[in-house]
Amino acid sequence: MAIVILSRGNCGLSTCTTRYLVAMSAADLLVIITEVITRRINDYYFEFNFLYITPVCRVQYVLIRAALDCSVWFTVAFTFDRFVAICWQKLKYKYCTKKTSAVILATTGILLCLKNIPMYFRFKPRKIVDNVPMECSNKQSYFTDPRWIGFRKFEKALTPLIPFGLILLLNVLTVRHILVTSRVRKGLRGQSKGENQSDPEMESRKKFIVLLFSISGSFILLWLVYLLYFFGAADGLDDDSYYNFAKIAYMLRDLSCCTNTFIYVVTQSQFRDQLKSAVKYPVTSIINLINKR
Repeated sequence: MAIVILSRGNCGLSTCTTRYLVAMSAADLLVIITEVITRRINDYYFEFNFLYITPVCRVQYVLIRAALDCSVWFTVAFTFDRFVAICWQKLKYKYCTKKTSAVILATTGILLCLKNIPMYFRFKPRKIVDNVPMECSNKQSYFTDPRWIGFRKFEKALTPLIPFGLILLLNVLTVRHILVTSRVRKGLRGQSKGENQSDPEMESRKKFIVLLFSISGSFILLWLVYLLYFFGAADGLDDDSYYNFAKIAYMLRDLSCCTNTFIYVVTQSQFRDQLKSAVKYPVTSIINLINKR
């Protein structure tokens, strides 16, 4: 629903911003399909099916990692785009364009998909059932081969360590720039003397800031437990507590890919209006059809 509404371009957002939000929604949807539905729900509630065949299982892991990487790095790309739009006015008109956003999103998506191809060769069959390899198990070399060890470290740094740091840094710089600019504009417009004048530019920026900080703040909070788990914060716990900590970390990580649509609803009034129209449309169409008959 979010992809359809945003693609129509009637939410009062620039084309550049809309493309980033559509890409983020598409990546989040892929995470929900590949990680939550076809893996978690399938593993918990369904018996053996074709998804347990080893080659299919390998492809599934590649798709999961690619979707997660795209979801994270599209958020970084969106945060950087808003940082440029707010803080670098001269670069804004060259960087924040439809063409640039399309190139960045396409290049990022392709590189992240290529990066995850080695994941296919990480696994071996867990067991053989009627001469069919079933399930996926890590190869022993995945833990001993220096190339695999280096790949694991690179993968963990790429997602989520570097994005986490970049989003924090960009948000801090953006807030700093907004505070400085706000004080300057208030001084120039005489608001520092008590005059109450509206500033359309600052009002527009506030709307973008609410959207930006809601998305990036949600990302930081929901990935924080996973980041702590990555740094070994749960290593001193007993087995049950460690297991629960890990499950919570993965649950919140997956949840971060389900929150953006709700953020749009809360922060964007025009998105809410479009959503209401989309929900009402089938009902009104049926009523109109009945009345005509």
